[in-house]
Amino acid sequence: MFKVGDLAVYPAHGVGKIESIESKTIGGNKQDFYIMRILENDMKIMIPTQNAEAVGLRGLIASHDIPRVYEILKTKEISVNGGTWNRRYREYMEKIKTGSIYELAEVLRDLTVLKGDKELSFGERKMLDTARGLLLKELSIVLTVSENQLEENIIDMLK
Repeated sequence: MFKVGDLAVYPAHGVGKIESIESKTIGGNKQDFYIMRILENDMKIMIPTQNAEAVGLRGLIASHDIPRVYEILKTKEISVNGGTWNRRYREYMEKIKTGSIYELAEVLRDLTVLKGDKELSFGERKMLDTARGLLLKELSIVLTVSENQLEENIIDMLK
């Protein structure tokens, strides 16, 4: 259960702030919703409180779990099998939609490794940017450092 003012992560959209918890009647049923504003783009999302866990809404990563993210970024083995770019794209999108920061780190690492081997498709380049942005935003908030400062460290890890 989140409270007003809490920061949380909504899969594929990133870190947001719970602005309010409102009750609404939809189809004759009264439901409570988290009203969340995504920090990156100011988008507002309504999430039914009883479905929050099912849709992947979660708290920010604990600082003691961050080294595991760094280990994933430093590993050079790709987690998704080769194949066509659209098959890889689908697999990466599924990972992003889980909301797991660890799966997000895998997508960032895999696409960075692939980029070193060959030209990425437009969709993969966009996904690389998305994964980098989502990861940087959450980690920079938890570590209370600027995204630019953190990005330099992450680029070094991915080399």
